[in-house]
Amino acid sequence: MRTLARPEGHCHLIMDCAYQGDDTRQLALELGFDPVVPPNPQRLQPWEYDRQVYKKRNQVE
Repeated sequence: MRTLARPEGHCHLIMDCAYQGDDTRQLALELGFDPVVPPNPQRLQPWEYDRQVYKKRNQVE
């Protein structure tokens, strides 16, 4: 992620569930991205994410 250019304005970073770790999401925020990844159902403090944006992830892949 560090090699990605900093976004200009609001930019979603759609990530697979495998990247839902705290460190990965925090890095995305520090780099100026809005991480869009669903939390693991077992998390004690799950976060909100844009479900509509996440549903469109296959258009990027």
